Amino acid sequence: MSKQLPPEILELIADRFRILAEPARLRILNTLMLGERTVSDLVQDTGLNQANVSKHLGVLRASGFVDRRKEGLYAFYSIADPSVEVLCEIMCGRLEVQAHEQSAILAGSS
Repeated sequence: MSKQLPPEILELIADRFRILAEPARLRILNTLMLGERTVSDLVQDTGLNQANVSKHLGVLRASGFVDRRKEGLYAFYSIADPSVEVLCEIMCGRLEVQAHEQSAILAGSS
């Protein structure tokens, strides 16, 4: 970023990160990165209970992170905002670098 962001924009950004700060939501998003899923699929794939999955899907959908598609009696959820995948790739890459750095430090101290 080459310019100073106004406080209102920074608050919106912080809100987006707060939504992603919940591990259960990250589990759901991680599963949805593999493709479209129903609530039942997400319950099975994440180990969360149905009420939790539904609650978190509501938050993720309201914030624009996921989409819902109805087909007959079923609702299918998918990633709506591809920036989620980019953020996850960035964070996973950073965690990998940190793990290597820590391993190198520990190897050097033995």
